[in-house]
Amino acid sequence: MVKLLRSAVVDAPADEVWRFLRDFNGHDRWHPAVEASAIEDGETSDTVGAVRAFRLTDGAALREQLIAMSDRNLSFTYAIVEAPLPLHDYVATMRLKPVTDANRTCIFWESEFRPPAASAERLTRMVAEDIYEAGLKALQRHFARKGAGPAGWSAAEGGLTVAPAMAPVRLAAPRASADTAGETDAIIVESYGGPQVMRMGRVSVPRPSPGEVRIRHHAIGVNMIDAHCRTGVVKMMPLPGIPGMEAAGEVVETGPGVSHLAAGDPIVYACPPTGAYAGERTMPADLVVRLPRDIAFDLAAGVFLKGLMATVLAFDVRPLKPGEAVLIHSASGGIGLLLCQLARSAGAEVIAVVSNAAKAEAAREAGAAAVCVRGRDDLQDVVMAQTQGRGADVVFDPVGAATYDESLAALAPLGHLVSFGQASGRLGQRDLSGLGAKSATISRPSISHFTDTRERLLPRAERLFALIRERTLTPLAPARLPLSEAAKAHRRLEARETIGATILLP
Repeated sequence: MVKLLRSAVVDAPADEVWRFLRDFNGHDRWHPAVEASAIEDGETSDTVGAVRAFRLTDGAALREQLIAMSDRNLSFTYAIVEAPLPLHDYVATMRLKPVTDANRTCIFWESEFRPPAASAERLTRMVAEDIYEAGLKALQRHFARKGAGPAGWSAAEGGLTVAPAMAPVRLAAPRASADTAGETDAIIVESYGGPQVMRMGRVSVPRPSPGEVRIRHHAIGVNMIDAHCRTGVVKMMPLPGIPGMEAAGEVVETGPGVSHLAAGDPIVYACPPTGAYAGERTMPADLVVRLPRDIAFDLAAGVFLKGLMATVLAFDVRPLKPGEAVLIHSASGGIGLLLCQLARSAGAEVIAVVSNAAKAEAAREAGAAAVCVRGRDDLQDVVMAQTQGRGADVVFDPVGAATYDESLAALAPLGHLVSFGQASGRLGQRDLSGLGAKSATISRPSISHFTDTRERLLPRAERLFALIRERTLTPLAPARLPLSEAAKAHRRLEARETIGATILLP
């Protein structure tokens, strides 16, 4: 399955944008590719199940069905019923998020679909560019206020432009030169590929617009999602782009309407849009969390995203209980070590899976009662010996395709498999009858659904900070590399050479 996400900020309040977009039959009013549209069978355009039949400007005919709509969440979801292109199992969602301090709106447009392998790259690029990016740009033009200039930062436009010969690039949509705050170092990616595609360059940083803050980074988190963005497996970094979605630093300047942050405040964030691999950046203030002054920048950049994920898994997705057997794959990674500590503090018995003896020792120090070293131990033997043949009550698996079958085999009756990553590849189509043999359950959580609003994010951030203060979580000191060695950090990460977190220092 291909997953796509594009987003853009439009210069209008969310309720106004929602009134316009909730008309499922209204895309011919704003999308440049849609010539005419009609709802079939006399249904209203906001009725779940309604089908819109529309014609594109090139003459192609499509039918799409509305399968969910929420005025509360400002979102709707639809699926392709009939199309001239093989976008199999296509399901898309458009959702809005208010940029409250600036009275603007961030539009997220995302989808999953299954194209034929031979044409996957072409079809994915077509959907991303001709449908999502073209549509979002049209909505920015539609809602642009008179005299307001460009519609502001837009992830759909890549968030920057790169000129030839290492000329400075921008971290936001182009603005007048008077609005530029200066230049900073950044890692620039101009084509998807291996670590070698990342190069150091100079970028210009704009002064913040309403609802934005300019941040000086002190430490930048390195995560597997950064590698997926770099290779293009996850289409969250349009090219040319700057990788990275986690950093800690301080606020340098605030834009009009920002009230929860001030210059000099320590901050941390872990979210799209990409752009963290830079000395400074300007971004929406709503995405940024004030960092307690008793938590160091290095620690915060190495633990915030991983800590949010680990605590969401252990408290929200599958709350852990005393006496349970918990199997944790990649237990010496940033998330894995934190999960070991959380499971131990809950009174559970931890079985860790690692790749070598050094990582086994780190897992034991984090609370593992038993360790399976790949290539040396048989996982099923270790699990069954530790649980007296019962199996694991919970399995946390970030690996994906390579470990799904053995994770399922290791489950106890009524067990729960939490699949939260795909380091070895996507799960693809799977026979779920194995779950029925054990009355087992499976979850596939995404951190974004637990942190996509400030109302969801802030309590979970405070929970994480509290666990660090009370030393329930004691993250290892992260490995440190200069920003210029981002490619080395990615090589180590992808080669599974790391224990704990890695940070980059601007």
